[in-house]
Amino acid sequence: MNSAQRNFQPTRLIEALGAGDSSTRLRAALTIGTHPDGPGLVEALVARCAIEPDFYVRDMLTWALTRFPTGDVVLRLLAELRSPVAQARSQSLHTLSKIGDRNAWPAITRSLLYDSDDEVARSAWRAAVVLVPDGDKAALAAELATQLGRGDRTVQLSLSRALVALGSVIEPALEVAVTSADPAVREHAVATERLLRDPDTGFDQAVDEAKRIVALGPERAQETAC
Repeated sequence: MNSAQRNFQPTRLIEALGAGDSSTRLRAALTIGTHPDGPGLVEALVARCAIEPDFYVRDMLTWALTRFPTGDVVLRLLAELRSPVAQARSQSLHTLSKIGDRNAWPAITRSLLYDSDDEVARSAWRAAVVLVPDGDKAALAAELATQLGRGDRTVQLSLSRALVALGSVIEPALEVAVTSADPAVREHAVATERLLRDPDTGFDQAVDEAKRIVALGPERAQETAC
């Protein structure tokens, strides 16, 4: 057995996924994805996703998982959605969105869409938009709209992007949200409406305009814009 063959041994690669050096972990994930064959590799990749601190390594772990047969990966990822570890849930959702197997749609539960951890919720929103059947898009839009006004700019941008990706089915949910008693919800709903109508509008610009509309009212805001 030559040195190249030894490097592809599953046991050595699994050990390398836990190395102290991030570049070693990155190379191990790349090698596994390039040669997606061997006992225990899917389990090792999924387990590492839950604890890996480096963003680039996590991205490579996800890529490596997408290289394996879908049936071998999806069931393992679905089990992680019940993990008490937030990163395990968020990374599994992220990977499911990359795989795009719509059979996983029933696993995108309300508890994940409303998860108290922002990263989990953001990953759930993105996965839901990818996996949702056409007939469930309006219901998903209504669920996502209940999260309008949540979090900081990053969280709100993620939600707006998810809603806009659903298309015109979000309009009824936004119409309800713009009448909310909560100014933050109204502002976020108006900003999302602007993005739906003009995708080229920057999010910050849409938010600034939404704040002005909420503060002045639609008619007064239109007058001052003229």
